[in-house]
Amino acid sequence: LFMHKVREAMKSSENHPMDGIVHIDEFVIGGKEVGKVGRSYNSKKKKIVTSIELTDKGKVKRMYALKIDNYSAKELEIIFDKHIDKNAVITTDKWKGYRPLSKDYNITQIESNKGKNFMALHTMIHQVKSWIRTTFSSVSDFNINRYLDEFCYRINRSQSKKNIFNNLIVRMVKADKIYQAKIICS
Repeated sequence: LFMHKVREAMKSSENHPMDGIVHIDEFVIGGKEVGKVGRSYNSKKKKIVTSIELTDKGKVKRMYALKIDNYSAKELEIIFDKHIDKNAVITTDKWKGYRPLSKDYNITQIESNKGKNFMALHTMIHQVKSWIRTTFSSVSDFNINRYLDEFCYRINRSQSKKNIFNNLIVRMVKADKIYQAKIICS
């Protein structure tokens, strides 16, 4: 319960959208299911969309990820609305769900080439999956966004490690009360 309260404080304020070079992709978290590969709509796996902002040298500057219900443009648009500035230079794979978003955002769609055209993004996806699998084994649908918020909080502040603990304590103190009913699925 306490860790979920801490994770709640790690949630993005959504006040600083990504405005540089941004790569976006979707992935799944969960074990193998017979006959389910990639973007399976009727899978038990948790569907996630993630975005990274890159430095001019191609290094990860910031990352955000969140659970989505499906791979439609409407669901994918959530990460755009929460975390991406209209002026960002966005690159995605050729998934059709991104096409309708091109009217509002500067999106270029390219072949993924089995992830080779999105090396930094796929490295981060691999790290999220490994972290959840090895640290927690699995996470519930109800709390998956809290775990993703924790991961992104750590990545986004990895360049300011001296202040990360103090920053988190200040956020926790300033945050509104959070009750067990909001954190625990009943």
